[in-house]
Amino acid sequence: MGVISHSYGLRRADKASRFDDPLTFLDFCHTLGAGGVQISLGVKDEAYAAKLRDRLTVCKMYLEGAVRLPRDQADVERFTAEVRTARECGATVLRTVLLDGRRYEVFDSTEQFRQFTERSRQSLTLARPVVEKHDVKLAVENHKDLQAGVQVELIKAINSPNVGVCVDTGNNLALLESPLETVETLAPLAFSTHIKDLGVEEYAGGFLMAEVPLGTGFLDLPQIVATLRKGRPALTFNLEMITRDPLKIPCLTSKYWATLESVSGRRLAEALALVRKHAAKNALPRISGLSREEQIKREDENVRQSLRWAREKLGV
Repeated sequence: MGVISHSYGLRRADKASRFDDPLTFLDFCHTLGAGGVQISLGVKDEAYAAKLRDRLTVCKMYLEGAVRLPRDQADVERFTAEVRTARECGATVLRTVLLDGRRYEVFDSTEQFRQFTERSRQSLTLARPVVEKHDVKLAVENHKDLQAGVQVELIKAINSPNVGVCVDTGNNLALLESPLETVETLAPLAFSTHIKDLGVEEYAGGFLMAEVPLGTGFLDLPQIVATLRKGRPALTFNLEMITRDPLKIPCLTSKYWATLESVSGRRLAEALALVRKHAAKNALPRISGLSREEQIKREDENVRQSLRWAREKLGV
């Protein structure tokens, strides 16, 4: 199993750790026994790229990049430079997102969301010839923005063997989809994954959702991994264990529904029933009351625990 740089978001915020440097992060994850890393590579010179390729060979690890899609034609040059760097560093899969934020927090109207969807289509259209030329796979994460079926339609409309999906195993619960349903829908287009486990509990505005160490949440990860492997046997599995306070999914508030009018009441009922069935027996973990040192220690413990469980229970 690989490790996503977001799994060490707290450590990365400390500039002294240099965890935003791919070589530093790769070497650290090698000490954890990780199979690879997924991290933003930016633009690097040939010497750095060669050094990173050599470390991948020595450590017997894989590398996946992370890129921001071109906003418009003027931004294609920046995107191309990052793709070129990723390929020179040894990455053949690049994860990206359509939306940095969360749909139900960013947009206030259907028209705003429609404009975002059109911009996303244009960005992928601009990215297509670049990733095809450099022979890399562009993996679009389901990032609390599009429902799985809508994302499939968008990717298929781009009509490129180099544009697919980075399947996040938990994000679409925030859009009232069951995790297994999301995985089954997206698996045939998968180029990469973000493997996570979830804890949930209700609150007045809807429900809370938190990443928890693998095996301690309610996701059926063995079935999820088997489904992904069936869809794409050569798929990589990357751990996303973000240590933070639980996220609020405000599905009982009016703003949440500003762009989700087409979602049925049955969907809402099923999601809330799922939350009630699997509600954490104890309060979900929070870090806001911890010192900075305690937060970083918790982050490292969560990642190490998840990797151990994945090796023992998932065989990755």
